[in-house]
Amino acid sequence: MLKLYFCRPTDKALACQKAEHDYAGMPCGIMDQFISALGKKDNALLIDCRNLTSTLVPLSEPEMVILVTNSNVKHELTGSEYPTRRKQCQEAALLIKKISLRDANLKDIEYLTSINTDNDIVKRARHVVTEIQRTMDGAEALNERNYRKFGRLMVESHNSLRDDFDVSCPEVDQLVELAMQVEGVLGSRMTGGGFGGCTVTLVQKYAVKNVIDNIKNNYQGKATFYVCQASDGAKILKNP
Repeated sequence: MLKLYFCRPTDKALACQKAEHDYAGMPCGIMDQFISALGKKDNALLIDCRNLTSTLVPLSEPEMVILVTNSNVKHELTGSEYPTRRKQCQEAALLIKKISLRDANLKDIEYLTSINTDNDIVKRARHVVTEIQRTMDGAEALNERNYRKFGRLMVESHNSLRDDFDVSCPEVDQLVELAMQVEGVLGSRMTGGGFGGCTVTLVQKYAVKNVIDNIKNNYQGKATFYVCQASDGAKILKNP
């Protein structure tokens, strides 16, 4: 007997995460799985990783695109560094007596500093606390169609990922710097697990070629470019 099971998009995302945990041995988060299962055209997705809910946030400015730039740098350290960062965040939460860093604030970061905690733990906690606030501010900026503010938050996020979470690399940093040199670029940051991979850049359509040219002419490696807009997540395509 054949049975057809239907499940919610959230269930699909969680099943994909479980496959990575159990079969690939990677204790990953839920972001990639959520956007793949729940993404909608002309929207970003605000994900609450505590209660596994999500909210669509409009991202549909016709004259604005996302430029994805692949550094073509792949570091094998990613597999071991992610669990290390996760453990450091858990240690920080224990030290401030919180269930997770979701409950922490900047005063808690000051306390961690005052008790002579390992500086790496302080830095990881500071990134998480400030990134949560940036995420909420970013969703608000998109709702208000304030793309310049959103772009500034993207750069602040990259700087925090580089300096406090220590997951960037020189090549990716260079891509962000080269993108930000071009008029019409509102923001740029690394994306993914870090130590290589891609950047995402919020740029006005008229400036896309200028950004690509500036990177091609000055980047120390060989980058690959993809001009994107917010679209639907993964789905079954009907045969033509």
